[in-house]
Amino acid sequence: MSLFIQAAHAAPETAGGASLFGQILLPVAFFAIFYFLVIRPQSKRTKEHRAMVNALTVGSEVIFAGGLMGRIKKLEGDYAIVSLNNNTDIKVQRASVISVLPTGTIESV
Repeated sequence: MSLFIQAAHAAPETAGGASLFGQILLPVAFFAIFYFLVIRPQSKRTKEHRAMVNALTVGSEVIFAGGLMGRIKKLEGDYAIVSLNNNTDIKVQRASVISVLPTGTIESV
Protein backbone atom coordinates (compact mmCIF):
# COMPACT_ATOMS: atom_id res chain seq x y z
CA MET A 1 0.00 0.00 0.00
CA SER A 2 2.85 2.39 0.59
CA LEU A 3 3.65 2.24 -3.11
CA PHE A 4 1.46 5.28 -3.89
CA ILE A 5 1.90 7.19 -0.65
CA GLN A 6 4.80 9.61 -0.54
CA ALA A 7 6.41 10.48 2.74
CA ALA A 8 5.49 14.01 3.78
CA HIS A 9 8.38 16.04 5.05
CA ALA A 10 7.18 18.95 7.12
CA ALA A 11 9.38 21.92 7.87
CA PRO A 12 10.31 22.23 11.51
CA GLU A 13 7.86 24.40 13.38
CA THR A 14 9.03 27.93 14.13
CA ALA A 15 7.61 30.63 16.33
CA GLY A 16 3.94 31.13 15.40
CA GLY A 17 4.14 34.93 15.66
CA ALA A 18 6.36 35.44 12.60
CA SER A 19 4.26 33.13 10.46
CA LEU A 20 0.99 34.77 11.55
CA PHE A 21 2.43 38.23 10.92
CA GLY A 22 3.45 37.23 7.40
CA GLN A 23 0.03 35.77 6.70
CA ILE A 24 -1.72 38.95 7.81
CA LEU A 25 0.70 41.41 6.20
CA LEU A 26 0.21 40.22 2.62
CA PRO A 27 -3.61 40.64 2.46
CA VAL A 28 -3.37 43.99 4.24
CA ALA A 29 -0.76 45.16 1.72
CA PHE A 30 -2.94 44.02 -1.19
CA PHE A 31 -5.97 45.84 0.22
CA ALA A 32 -3.93 49.02 0.75
CA ILE A 33 -2.68 48.95 -2.84
CA PHE A 34 -6.20 48.26 -4.15
CA TYR A 35 -7.60 51.08 -2.01
CA PHE A 36 -5.12 53.71 -3.17
CA LEU A 37 -5.18 52.69 -6.85
CA VAL A 38 -8.90 51.95 -7.35
CA ILE A 39 -11.30 52.82 -4.52
CA ARG A 40 -9.99 56.24 -3.49
CA PRO A 41 -9.72 57.75 -7.01
CA GLN A 42 -13.20 56.48 -7.92
CA SER A 43 -14.78 57.94 -4.78
CA LYS A 44 -12.99 61.24 -5.48
CA ARG A 45 -14.41 61.36 -9.04
CA THR A 46 -17.88 60.51 -7.72
CA LYS A 47 -17.70 63.29 -5.14
CA GLU A 48 -16.59 65.83 -7.78
CA HIS A 49 -19.39 64.78 -10.15
CA ARG A 50 -21.98 65.03 -7.36
CA ALA A 51 -20.76 68.55 -6.52
CA MET A 52 -20.94 69.56 -10.20
CA VAL A 53 -24.50 68.22 -10.55
CA ASN A 54 -25.61 70.01 -7.37
CA ALA A 55 -24.09 73.28 -8.62
CA LEU A 56 -26.11 73.32 -11.86
CA THR A 57 -28.12 76.49 -12.33
CA VAL A 58 -30.57 77.81 -14.89
CA GLY A 59 -28.59 79.10 -17.86
CA SER A 60 -25.67 76.70 -17.43
CA GLU A 61 -24.38 75.25 -20.70
CA VAL A 62 -23.83 71.52 -20.36
CA ILE A 63 -22.87 68.35 -22.23
CA PHE A 64 -24.76 65.11 -21.54
CA ALA A 65 -23.59 61.51 -21.55
CA GLY A 66 -25.14 61.03 -25.01
CA GLY A 67 -23.08 63.88 -26.45
CA LEU A 68 -25.91 66.43 -26.62
CA MET A 69 -25.08 70.02 -25.76
CA GLY A 70 -27.62 72.51 -24.44
CA ARG A 71 -28.56 75.22 -21.98
CA ILE A 72 -30.51 74.47 -18.82
CA LYS A 73 -33.89 76.13 -18.95
CA LYS A 74 -35.46 74.80 -15.74
CA LEU A 75 -34.49 72.51 -12.82
CA GLU A 76 -37.06 70.08 -11.38
CA GLY A 77 -35.57 67.99 -8.56
CA ASP A 78 -33.44 65.26 -10.13
CA TYR A 79 -34.36 66.38 -13.66
CA ALA A 80 -33.51 69.35 -15.83
CA ILE A 81 -35.33 70.85 -18.80
CA VAL A 82 -32.65 71.59 -21.37
CA SER A 83 -33.01 73.75 -24.44
CA LEU A 84 -31.07 72.26 -27.37
CA ASN A 85 -32.09 75.09 -29.70
CA ASN A 86 -34.87 77.69 -29.86
CA ASN A 87 -37.56 75.09 -30.64
CA THR A 88 -36.40 71.91 -28.87
CA ASP A 89 -36.53 71.28 -25.13
CA ILE A 90 -35.80 67.91 -23.53
CA LYS A 91 -36.07 66.56 -20.01
CA VAL A 92 -32.98 64.71 -18.74
CA GLN A 93 -31.68 63.45 -15.44
CA ARG A 94 -29.26 65.85 -13.80
CA ALA A 95 -26.84 62.98 -13.18
CA SER A 96 -26.41 62.50 -16.94
CA VAL A 97 -24.54 65.81 -17.17
CA ILE A 98 -20.87 65.02 -17.72
CA SER A 99 -19.50 68.53 -18.15
CA VAL A 100 -20.43 72.15 -17.59
CA LEU A 101 -19.23 74.41 -20.39
CA PRO A 102 -18.06 78.00 -20.09
CA THR A 103 -20.79 80.53 -20.90
CA GLY A 104 -20.98 81.33 -24.61
CA THR A 105 -19.59 78.00 -25.81
CA ILE A 106 -22.78 76.93 -27.58
CA GLU A 107 -22.89 80.10 -29.72
CA SER A 108 -19.25 79.66 -30.73
CA VAL A 109 -19.77 76.07 -31.93
